[in-house]
Amino acid sequence: QVQLVESGGGLVQPGGSLRLSCAASGFTFSSYGMRWYRQAPGKERELVAHISTLGGTTRYADSAKDRFTISRDNAKRLVYLQMNSLKAEDTAVYYCYAIGLVWGQGTQVTVSS
Repeated sequence: QVQLVESGGGLVQPGGSLRLSCAASGFTFSSYGMRWYRQAPGKERELVAHISTLGGTTRYADSAKDRFTISRDNAKRLVYLQMNSLKAEDTAVYYCYAIGLVWGQGTQVTVSS
């Protein structure tokens, strides 16, 4: 079964950090570029970060630059999103996406004191 499963979300205080993970199964993970998106209540889903198949190319939304880092481990079939200096406006459901193939179910990130 082609599947992505996110984990690592939760409640964190402003200025804190979280690392999201996304586990892939059922497809050739190393053949797909991967992305993290997020969707806040009442807003459209937006692209947060992108990583190429071998990890050599990464791109970030302006809101994520210098605070978030996307990475992948093809041997473990995992993609990560390290989020530092979190702000209240980062509160959203975070989704991973294998480009052109499958979405994960999402993990909630809430930044609040």
